[in-house]
Amino acid sequence: MTDQLKSEGKFSYLEIGEGTPIIILHGLMGGLSNFDGVANFFPPKGYKILIPELPIYSMPILKTNVKNFAKYVKEFMDHKGLKDVILLGNSLGGHIGLLCTKLYPEYMKALVITGSSGLYESAMGESYPKRGDRDYIQKKAENVFYDPKVATKEIVDEVYATVNDRQKLIRTLAIAKSAIRHNMGKDLPAMNTPTCIIWGRNDNVTPPEVADEFHDKLPDSDLYWIEKCGHAAMMEHPDQFNELLFAWLQERGF
Repeated sequence: MTDQLKSEGKFSYLEIGEGTPIIILHGLMGGLSNFDGVANFFPPKGYKILIPELPIYSMPILKTNVKNFAKYVKEFMDHKGLKDVILLGNSLGGHIGLLCTKLYPEYMKALVITGSSGLYESAMGESYPKRGDRDYIQKKAENVFYDPKVATKEIVDEVYATVNDRQKLIRTLAIAKSAIRHNMGKDLPAMNTPTCIIWGRNDNVTPPEVADEFHDKLPDSDLYWIEKCGHAAMMEHPDQFNELLFAWLQERGF
């Protein structure tokens, strides 16, 4: 999908389809291709998919934090002239989506989170691999999924290259620390945006009790489980993820 990226000013993004905008926010180690299933499924159903590349490795180090990524997403929406947006985020992307929804609720029609950080303190801290040999990184990557085979050679190679690039590693650590510090537990009860929570029952990074807590604290949320599924439900069970999300959007009239 990256060969279809549009570049406008400081924004680089993928745009597919026409209709209600769904903005997808990728995670810390997650590429845009993690959402191939969503990007293929929703445009024929009347949705416009937009996937901005978050400036994880290009933002000045002192600004590399969750709040500035949320501001970046708001600037992207302004750039595209978007309102009544559905935000969909996985892992760090879910956390950015939550904060964006808290700060700019007037832009949001709905929020969708899966394996999101923002509550569980060690979620980000344990999910990024430290520098090490490739076998160590492969085990860390496999731990993200219920089925370790989902951690393909391409995924492991990409993570290995990232953690062995000093500048990328420094930013990865900065973002992870920012996410741990930025706990949203007290913010959630005041956030009334309709929220769909889709979670892997076997998520090792953000365990099931994290999903339960999001559901308990968000006033207008629905929680759906995917069995035999780890931290990235939209990658591991794309068909089930899409069907659950589409049914929820239909039920809510979005």
